[in-house]
Amino acid sequence: MTWVMGLVPIALLILGFPVFLTLLATALILLLFFMDVPLVQMHITMFGSVDKFGLLAVPFFLFAGELMGRGGISKRLVAWVLSVVGGVRGSLGLTTVGTSTIFGAISGSSPATVAAIGQIMYKPLRDAGYDEKFSVGVLTSSGAIAIVIPPSIAMILYGTAAEENVALLFAAGFVPGLLIAAMMGIYIYAYAFRRGIREGSSFDKAVFWHATKEGVWALGMPFIILGGIYAGVFSPTEAAGVSCVYAIVVTKFIYRDITWTGLWEVAVSSMYLTAQVLIIVAAAGVFSWLLTVSGIPQSMVQWIDSLQLSPWMILLAINILLLIVGCVLDPSSAILVLTPLLLPIVSAIGVDLIHFGIIMTVNLSIGMFTPPFGLNIFVAQALFKVPLKTIYPGLVPFIIINIIALMLVTYIPEISLYVTQFVK
Repeated sequence: MTWVMGLVPIALLILGFPVFLTLLATALILLLFFMDVPLVQMHITMFGSVDKFGLLAVPFFLFAGELMGRGGISKRLVAWVLSVVGGVRGSLGLTTVGTSTIFGAISGSSPATVAAIGQIMYKPLRDAGYDEKFSVGVLTSSGAIAIVIPPSIAMILYGTAAEENVALLFAAGFVPGLLIAAMMGIYIYAYAFRRGIREGSSFDKAVFWHATKEGVWALGMPFIILGGIYAGVFSPTEAAGVSCVYAIVVTKFIYRDITWTGLWEVAVSSMYLTAQVLIIVAAAGVFSWLLTVSGIPQSMVQWIDSLQLSPWMILLAINILLLIVGCVLDPSSAILVLTPLLLPIVSAIGVDLIHFGIIMTVNLSIGMFTPPFGLNIFVAQALFKVPLKTIYPGLVPFIIINIIALMLVTYIPEISLYVTQFVK
């Protein structure tokens, strides 16, 4: 039975089957031919997987993120960040990373961040003297910060799968997200210095205050949502509902970037996105249940224990596995499928499960721009009309930077866990 659970999903994925069909087909084969369990158990498990209060946050955050991502929100954020760093060497590259980080905290979507910020920043980067490889590389990779910086859909799904506190996961992801942004910023500064690029002008108070006035409502969303969660005003799920109301008020009545028709279109689009996420949740729930009843996680723990590997070596092996998986599967699918398999292993070696959630999230965020199948790569290719042979080399420095950040997050738990002590 074990070989079926391993080989069938791989074969179906290679053949191009969607993730949810791959998981359900594997489960159906096992139930029909290898297990004496009524098929109705499959339906019960599927509905049980999505019948969780915490998952209500998913459609709310998707709706709010897509709504705030429309219109002129991204332009206002770019203008504000540029007003802060405009006098620094490499300011346009730094603005790209800074805006992607903030926009990611609003939209929660990596591809959406690449598309929104890329449309605004690609031409200015090229005009300022940044070569094509670098410009595409920084735009494609910086969008992945959206998965790490809270509020994050990936963290919500991990919290559901691992039964961990989502508020703590949000708190734990804050510093790693800023760390990745800072390390990318240092590289951008060094790149601009080496190339002699000095764009922009010195800091101007008037420009800064004007940009702040224009962008304050967009900037306010992450602070209101996260501040409310950490202050105990509302739970992450309730915060998601608050984010919807806030997004409607800002985009419709303050900025007036969207019409009632546009609002309806966003609602419909969010409904489809929610359905895509939840059907994967349901299918992964069945697969996870089969893993549990078959005893595979427990067998893996025993096997790894027999190898007498040190904890750091086990974590390194898990990181390599997740980096490979991230190149093939989207973060949501990877988290839902692998979390039940890996949790017993990391628990056995004493890894904090909140900390491990951040390790998984950072790993899978790298997969968003790692060749050959990183989703951000295809978004960038379609948006900038740049061939893959140009995109891939431009991503290499940023992949290395993110992997270094991943190693720091993996082996220095305090990077993730320090902030959580103030939330408990």
